[in-house]
Amino acid sequence: IDDLAKADYSLNSLPAVFQPFIDLDLKGTVYPAGNCSGPPYVAAPFTIPDQSDSMLYLAFSEYFFQTSSFAYYTAGAFNITIAEETCSYFNISTEIFGSIIPEVAKHSVTPYPVMLKLMATEIPIISLEQDSFTVEIQGSMEVFAVLPDSTPQSLFTMNIAANTSIALNIFDQKLMGSLCLNRLQFSLAHSNVGFFEISLLENILSYILQTEVIPSANAKLSKGFPLP
Repeated sequence: IDDLAKADYSLNSLPAVFQPFIDLDLKGTVYPAGNCSGPPYVAAPFTIPDQSDSMLYLAFSEYFFQTSSFAYYTAGAFNITIAEETCSYFNISTEIFGSIIPEVAKHSVTPYPVMLKLMATEIPIISLEQDSFTVEIQGSMEVFAVLPDSTPQSLFTMNIAANTSIALNIFDQKLMGSLCLNRLQFSLAHSNVGFFEISLLENILSYILQTEVIPSANAKLSKGFPLP
């Protein structure tokens, strides 16, 4: 698929040949690149509805997307660093945070660039729906002040619970998706600047995720999964 994951579409059994159609039972398991250990899921059998107005029907079970989530989580794909060096239009400083949170202003009198480190703390949970699926992500976001010698100084860490949906389509023999953020919840996990109400930051953090993380995820999803 890419540098992080690979898909196994090998046959589980011999093709079943009938007069009007042929059934192919494919494995459909996604592994982290360089690691073929089995994912912690069991594939449940399912059948395709009886239809005959197209030449080919291709069905994916929840197992396929669960193993995809596991593979990319294992490979670290949900770990993202956002900083001025990596995003040309990301220009947030401790001064901006300090204007919202007095504790940050007291801690960082001199304005410094801000760096964010996001990571998933659990394997994202997949729920399959018609033409789309939802992804529940539990994660954390650590906010750093970047000192003049490039040393990151941790300010605070937040827990994040995100509910997203991914619309699916097939184009050019690839399964493609488009990510939409449905709901976000934040809570303060740890602070080196003192306690503050996390609700003060919700708007700016939501903006950062919508303008930085979601477009980056959609750029990757637009490359698609190669189909068998």
